Amino acid sequence: MASSLVKALRTGQRATGLLEQASKTVAIANTQQKELHTSQPVQGVLTMPERLQHIPEAADPGFFEMVEYFFHKACILAEDKLIDEDMKMVKISREEKVKKTHGILKIIEPCAHVLEVNFPLQKDDGSYEMINGYRAQHSHHRSPCKGGIRYSLDVCADEVKALSALMTYKCACVDVPFGGGKAGIKIDPKIYSENELERITRRFAIELAKKGFLGPGIDVPAPDMGTGEREMAWIADTFANTIGYQNMNASACITGKPINQGGIHGRTSATGRGVFHGLDNFIKEPVFMNMIGAEVGWAGKDYIVQGFGNVGLHTCRYLTRAGATCIGIAEWDGSIFNPNGIEIKALEDYKIEHGTIVGFPGAEPYTGENLMFEACDILVPAAMEKVIHKGNAHKIKAKIIGEAANGPITPAGDKILQENGSLIIPDMYINAGGVTVSYFEWLKNLNHVSYGRLTFKYERESNYHLLESVQNSLEKRFGRVGGPIPVTPSDEFSARMSGASEKDIVHSGLDYSMERTAKGIMQTAQQMNLGIDLRTAAYVNSISKIFTTYRSAGLTYN
Repeated sequence: MASSLVKALRTGQRATGLLEQASKTVAIANTQQKELHTSQPVQGVLTMPERLQHIPEAADPGFFEMVEYFFHKACILAEDKLIDEDMKMVKISREEKVKKTHGILKIIEPCAHVLEVNFPLQKDDGSYEMINGYRAQHSHHRSPCKGGIRYSLDVCADEVKALSALMTYKCACVDVPFGGGKAGIKIDPKIYSENELERITRRFAIELAKKGFLGPGIDVPAPDMGTGEREMAWIADTFANTIGYQNMNASACITGKPINQGGIHGRTSATGRGVFHGLDNFIKEPVFMNMIGAEVGWAGKDYIVQGFGNVGLHTCRYLTRAGATCIGIAEWDGSIFNPNGIEIKALEDYKIEHGTIVGFPGAEPYTGENLMFEACDILVPAAMEKVIHKGNAHKIKAKIIGEAANGPITPAGDKILQENGSLIIPDMYINAGGVTVSYFEWLKNLNHVSYGRLTFKYERESNYHLLESVQNSLEKRFGRVGGPIPVTPSDEFSARMSGASEKDIVHSGLDYSMERTAKGIMQTAQQMNLGIDLRTAAYVNSISKIFTTYRSAGLTYN
């Protein structure tokens, strides 16, 4: 009785403390309507490089410049913390700490390696075409490098450098021990036959492997825009039968593979599921919902998604299951709108049959200026970068924006949206579900065994023994006058009798990773008085983790 009372009192004290903390945070937020970044370096000397000072007002900045700008913005705020807290136990003067801190930050920023390849393709009609491809490795602070391969006409050196840098910060943000990488081939995959795509993919894999840009301990690509399980299987097979023919871990050279080729259950839906968890963690947080004047929870919320590919589709699935209503979908060839709600499963079936969402009978064709400008609670850009910019950000009415795509908002657009009270959940956090589950697949390939396979039978038998023990105890206590006392497991317990399946483990691990990362971002945002600027908080966390790795490991050749 006494222990129960003590527990109750402690619970009450914790609740009171949380309420006080929330009220203080809201008070801070109210004073930050015009100035969201109130933290200023105490002794810091870092400033924004002159070449990036125009980026906050630029109408169409370079993608890599955008990433560099956000990096430097976070460095300026985090400088004193890195010097005085992260290097607190280092026995050198503050002046030497400043030099070392600035040196490490200079190491983190640039792209380590960028490979450009050009090779010929003989097409099915006998003609020849030169194919142009890139692979960037941004950081080697952790190995291997990790990042997708995309097939798009927009691929260029600037894009792969920006995306590889973003991957470095994304992996650090969610505590996945990889460096950042990215690859791309400048083609439109829709205009090539399957045989032509296979020849392109296998040749690209050979070119990467020859130069040390592919391997289970060096560089591990994954699917991205325009690629999927098929292309990953071709790359894994090419590596295993050429340079990696003596490497027992050859299948770990790439992730996102089909299940029968060493893939993992849950990888296909991982990015979309991560988007849901990223939104869920903030939508259920009263402090941030109060800042933007939104209700806590999913009830009554509607959303619009730009892009109905793999990420957009699975995002819609999970948001709908949570209780939100999809009112619009935008695609490259047309948009659909239904204020009463769109049935996602029916839309998925329609797209599989017709190859497009245009003409879907459950919604009307959208004829307005831009579907993203329509009023909604949640907007999810899940297609291309820089779709929200200085010229259109003021037209966005959504209170919550989840960056399922990489870099969909420019710095100028980001500033306008924050001034208008929109909560932007940044790409480096919210779309990290893919790389998180890729990490699980990579570990599975290195371990050469599926998750749970060794314990299924043991856990099932242990649970049966547990039920039998409960039944025997009841019969001893109450007797068997009326016959045996059966202990029947519930449907939920029956489904878990054999322990966690591979998919259960993947989903649980992803959920935990996204939840823990969200708490870290919230904590940093509150400690540094950043208000609703979650992007800067996420960058500060990532930079701090990478900084700690370099500080601890030292410099190899110095």
